[in-house]
Amino acid sequence: MSNLFTISPDFSPDHISGWYIFNTWLQKQTGEAIHLEMYNDFHSQREAIKSDKVDLIYANPFDAAMLVREKGFLPLVKPLGRADEAIIAVNAENTVEDVAHLLPGIRVAVTDDPDVHLMGMIMLEPGDLDANNVNINVCDTYVLVAKHLLRGDADVGIFLAEAYDNLSNMIKSQLKILVRSQISVIHHSLMIGPKLVEKRDKFQSLLVDMSNDAKGKGVLEGLGIDAWVGIEDEEMEFMIDLMDTLNT
Repeated sequence: MSNLFTISPDFSPDHISGWYIFNTWLQKQTGEAIHLEMYNDFHSQREAIKSDKVDLIYANPFDAAMLVREKGFLPLVKPLGRADEAIIAVNAENTVEDVAHLLPGIRVAVTDDPDVHLMGMIMLEPGDLDANNVNINVCDTYVLVAKHLLRGDADVGIFLAEAYDNLSNMIKSQLKILVRSQISVIHHSLMIGPKLVEKRDKFQSLLVDMSNDAKGKGVLEGLGIDAWVGIEDEEMEFMIDLMDTLNT
């Protein structure tokens, strides 16, 4: 019976084929039958997790607490040198230069990416803004968040910093960053579920060594990742506690 592997829906569309190639590599290296299932949104992915369908997941930090504490998942690896940060941006023609100068009632374009949404809303607090006095417009992708700003359909956009940086230069030239978070310890994690947990050490070792092999390094390049770094349980608990603190 296959093990189900899934990716947090906030991954870059440019890397879709890369994840399928990675899944093939992982099957060959581990000898395990692994099926990659992509979910279109966080809600459908969480339903699959709650139904115990998922065995491996490249998870966003917001979902880490649920995966560890409710579903018995353990961390394997994270991408080297990559943290989840958020950006607050506006149309370049907007005269506002500081989040503190934004006014209640503004239209905020976001995705349903939970950790980025959370960080972004915290970053709006200097303007005395919260979910009760802004109008939230949920978009399917960060490209659509940018388009809302360019068309004047939104006043502010909340972006995953990596997604913003990957926008075309033409789009970025028409936008302006007000603030970029610098938390540095929040990150996506590749995690292993209860059905495979006895093979955690094997999976972790293979993944950490992946960049030392020419073929493995090529697969990683297709994901935009330089290398995997092992995650200790204590590090994961620290990140979960931090996310809990940010969410209160």
